[in-house]
Amino acid sequence: MTKKYGVFSAASVFTIAVSTFATSLTAGELNILTWEGYADQSVIEPFEAATGCKVSATYVGSNDDFAPKLAAGGGVFDIVTPSIDTTYSLIDAGFVQPIDISRIPAWGDLYEQFTSAPGIQKDGQFYGVPYAWGAIPFMYRKDKFDNPPTSIATLWDPTLEGRVSLWDDKSALYVAARLNGDMNIYNLSDEQIAAAQIKLAEQRPNIRKYWATAGELVDLFKADEVWISNTWGGYQSALLADEGIEVVEFIPEEGAEGWMDSNMIVTGTPNEKCAYDFLNMAVSTEGQSGVFRVNGYSSTNPVAAKEFMTSDEFTALHQDDPDYLDSLLLWENLGDRLITYTNAWNAVKAQ
Repeated sequence: MTKKYGVFSAASVFTIAVSTFATSLTAGELNILTWEGYADQSVIEPFEAATGCKVSATYVGSNDDFAPKLAAGGGVFDIVTPSIDTTYSLIDAGFVQPIDISRIPAWGDLYEQFTSAPGIQKDGQFYGVPYAWGAIPFMYRKDKFDNPPTSIATLWDPTLEGRVSLWDDKSALYVAARLNGDMNIYNLSDEQIAAAQIKLAEQRPNIRKYWATAGELVDLFKADEVWISNTWGGYQSALLADEGIEVVEFIPEEGAEGWMDSNMIVTGTPNEKCAYDFLNMAVSTEGQSGVFRVNGYSSTNPVAAKEFMTSDEFTALHQDDPDYLDSLLLWENLGDRLITYTNAWNAVKAQ
């Protein structure tokens, strides 16, 4: 989302942050493992000034990156921001610790659909603070299509040879499975996964490249190499709009996946005070405004969202639309099937 939607100047954010987070400055350092746009300096700099906590961010391109980086990190990270399908595996591996929600004053303002979700709660404890949510729609260059696409099948159209991309992620299997008519995408049988692999193999002539980061997909569209792809809804389209490239997002007939990202505290962090300060900032008005302005994502805190969104923006992002949220195929933990999906996707890429 472009900066024009921001309602807080850096100075005003700083003032609010001081009063909200810091009764006294607490020196510390936070290393966070997160997604592009989630550690934008427009939010981080006021947070650092307010709390004395310095922030260093490392970015992931896929949820599959979190566990290996934590396993190899040796205590490097303090906070991670995985999606809802990944939280359970991090909890089960002992990578993240329970959160004391009494230290999160805005907890009661967050969507109950998220705070009660499996992967946020486990065995009566809470492990994540919901931060942002949205859909995984598709996006196309408006100047390249006489008839607007309405189906995933467009990505298999032979006239688009070399003009298609998909996110380099196991979720590509979800796309192909839906095209095959298999809608229970988080519990596919071995036969259904094999059918999705075959479908993706059939698509390979159309694939210019599987994109790994938001910036990579933006560059592919800018260079006129890719005309259609799935996308992180609201984010890459806004970046392209800033470059003067008109793209259109759409939810296909076969439906769209939904996601929700949460901030979690890494087990044994020596910077717990700063970690809680960060979690509270992230769901405050200034933190939620930041992820809206920078990424264009929907807020997990609708009370805060009303403070910085216009009524049209609030409606456009489905902030008060439970039917829309229910319509999305919200990512789910794959459990023991995760390795099967991951291996299947890696096999597709190796072809």
